[in-house]
Amino acid sequence: MIHPLRERACRAAAPLIGRCSFPEPGSPLACAVSGGADSLALLVLAVTADCDVVAHHVDHGLREGSDQDVHVVNEVAAALAVEVVVHRVGVAQGPNLEARARSARLGALPADAATGHTADDQAETVLLNLLRGAATDGLAAMRPGPRHPILRLRRAETHGLCSEIGLRPVEDPTNSDPAYLRNRVRHELIPVLCELAGRDVVPVLARQAALLADDATLLGELAAALDPTDAKAVTRAPAPLARRALREWLRCGHPPDLATVERVLSVAAGAALAADVGSGRSVRRSRGRLRLEPPFEASVEPPPQAPGEEGDADGHPDTFGPPG
Repeated sequence: MIHPLRERACRAAAPLIGRCSFPEPGSPLACAVSGGADSLALLVLAVTADCDVVAHHVDHGLREGSDQDVHVVNEVAAALAVEVVVHRVGVAQGPNLEARARSARLGALPADAATGHTADDQAETVLLNLLRGAATDGLAAMRPGPRHPILRLRRAETHGLCSEIGLRPVEDPTNSDPAYLRNRVRHELIPVLCELAGRDVVPVLARQAALLADDATLLGELAAALDPTDAKAVTRAPAPLARRALREWLRCGHPPDLATVERVLSVAAGAALAADVGSGRSVRRSRGRLRLEPPFEASVEPPPQAPGEEGDADGHPDTFGPPG
């Protein structure tokens, strides 16, 4: 017998499904479910889309009572006939608690897990990436698809869905803590931008992200045809393609910053003999080819930075976009 909540949930969610990007009915789908309104709405919508859903809940143990959040997830999942997998993780010591918690969470979740990010989260991410000095890829922010299936919905809609079907989401007090930059962007910067623009800027920022994502995809396809080890080809290529081809070649977990890419372009042009590219690696030019030397082979001292590069290297270690 179908649980009444599931019937009620599917009726309420049906009008929103057309703006979601879930995989085909019957497809397996891991959903990251914290117990908050966005993730509970994700769970309801995934079930409504007839996906074969498994809910994954991560407990970081960072706040008192976080171990109780799983009860909310279990209750809703049971009504929707969805399996729940609980991950209890430890967060490494160090600076930037938000980044460390995110790293621990991503390490626990399946690589293809869907998240409950909405258009409001997308707008916040665009602004955060702009503040970090991101270029096209970073300003394109998150891409719609099975990993972000409700990215076209608004936060008010996910909260409204939960309210309509009688769910009581977890209220995480850290979501209003001004110590986290995202919260200040959400609660301070975006309202000011809306006031200055005289309209809701979230759809505007989300639309810009979508346009930039198309540009980034095209540039990526064009750059893929360029051999980043061919010094002459790199030097002759349009700068946006040369930078992008080198960035992908040099990527080591995270993409290199702009200053690093520019140093390698100098090597390609013959203006420098070698360039430090981070993580103990260096790039040399030999017989018209660029060679990436691993740490144990690198023997060249990194060249001095040109004036103005210090801000890029230190202030924006990921000039082209944030991790993930």
